[in-house]
Amino acid sequence: MSEHLLSTPTVAEITGLSQVTLRRWRTTGGGPQFVRLGRAVRYRSDDVNAFVEARTFRSTSEADVLAKEVAVR
Repeated sequence: MSEHLLSTPTVAEITGLSQVTLRRWRTTGGGPQFVRLGRAVRYRSDDVNAFVEARTFRSTSEADVLAKEVAVR
């Protein structure tokens, strides 16, 4: 495995999200997939990129559809 693992502060900086939001999402399952190595939490860059790509839209109405689908789950 040669992929570089990203820390929570790094992912927060990349995504513009707060570290608190990323921590909260780890408990609720709403954020990017993560890796736990002992007590350390890391993110694979491919997982962060996939998370961002899944939330890329052309219009707000398109984004609203995803928000409704997530709320139903």
